[in-house]
Amino acid sequence: MDKLNNLVVAVDNFVWSSLLLYLLVGTGIFFTVRTGFIQIRRFKPAWKRVFGGFSLNGAKAGKDGMSSFQALATAIAAQVGTGNIAGCATALVSGGPGAIFWMWLAAFFGMATIYGEAVLAQRTRVRDKNGQITGGPVYYIHAAFHGAFGKFLGVFFSIAIILALGCMGNMVQSNSISDAFYTAFGTPKLIVGIFCAAVAAFIFVGGIGRIASFTEKVVPFMALLYIVGGLIVLIINYRHLPAAVASIFIGAFDPKALGGAVAGISVREAMRYGVARGLFSNEAGMGSTPHAHALAIVDKPQDQGETAMIGVFIDTFIVLTMTALVILSSGLLDGMIESGVSGTPVAQAAFSGAFGGFGSIFVAICLLFFAFSTIIGWYFFAQANVRSLLGNGAVKPFSLIVVVCILVGSLLKVDLVWNLSDLFNGLMVIPNLIAVLALNGVVARASRGHDIMKEDL
Repeated sequence: MDKLNNLVVAVDNFVWSSLLLYLLVGTGIFFTVRTGFIQIRRFKPAWKRVFGGFSLNGAKAGKDGMSSFQALATAIAAQVGTGNIAGCATALVSGGPGAIFWMWLAAFFGMATIYGEAVLAQRTRVRDKNGQITGGPVYYIHAAFHGAFGKFLGVFFSIAIILALGCMGNMVQSNSISDAFYTAFGTPKLIVGIFCAAVAAFIFVGGIGRIASFTEKVVPFMALLYIVGGLIVLIINYRHLPAAVASIFIGAFDPKALGGAVAGISVREAMRYGVARGLFSNEAGMGSTPHAHALAIVDKPQDQGETAMIGVFIDTFIVLTMTALVILSSGLLDGMIESGVSGTPVAQAAFSGAFGGFGSIFVAICLLFFAFSTIIGWYFFAQANVRSLLGNGAVKPFSLIVVVCILVGSLLKVDLVWNLSDLFNGLMVIPNLIAVLALNGVVARASRGHDIMKEDL
């Protein structure tokens, strides 16, 4: 088992550090140029579309899909997860304050990538045998490549996302919840696991309608809760805030100038951990969120493409940045680097510096919302691929498997499962980006306001 785990780690490091890092950022740069900097040109109207009059009681989701905000909320439910707390802390400890600058840069280009994903998901969505709208990377993969190659890429993507998100990924999320609650309250992990599994089962049984209703209500609340808590910490630490912000820019290009333990971190490490953790957090280019954006009821595919960009902005530039500033303004980073502490405990220590004993409790509560909403989003993405691969009859058995994974994952942490989840997360990116790049002309036309015709695909 140890040998297998070591092999998975080696492959995982190669996939993320030597392949996907360049593929994801390169794709983002390419689409930024190809779309004429769509993330700048259309940011203001996109923001107005999302927040100009949204409601927590949107249109009822069903065969005709979701409201645009419900689709965005479902996407954000998956994007805003443990990566925004544990992932950010890990990036800071491994890559220093400069990692945040590279996170921002990766997210900026990622906004163009996710625009393309959402546009293509909208344009290639279909109605299944039951008349229900469905869509995602599998459908634009088949549009990009006909014949055996397209079928192979589609099956490869479906298997990878089912394993990465639906099964192993949700075990990782439930484990993060149980760990946080055990640390903060001493709550037995079995109790936390049963609670999470039961609530998840209730939501799964309700189908798309219940998932959409859950995410549109919970996502705004959890984001607001965390942002308010973070702002309170920043107000308490206001004297250290200018230095914290400055350290991000200095650390991106000259970590040695910061001194302390950070001085031992290179610019390359800041870039590597910042880009990798940022892309893992906002999921731009990974092929997950297009499943939600495909179901949005909008006038044009471009409308949901613009909405999707706001998801990346909220995930990285607001929620993840809040975590970074809380940690940096706490003055604890050097000590954490020297002691080798990483992940959620770093964020808990930073919040505890301002909130005292309530800091760990606050992070645990936020992590519950973040990780559980990710479980719901990831299940939704995975079951869409179960449906396309095996048919509607396989959805209920798959739901049961996911519920079991949630329960088992809360009780134990198996390094092999965590590493396999990371690996399959990376593997699903490859067929997705191959198809998105192949259809770059369609995305470019859409970004200029042109209608997308069937002959364009």
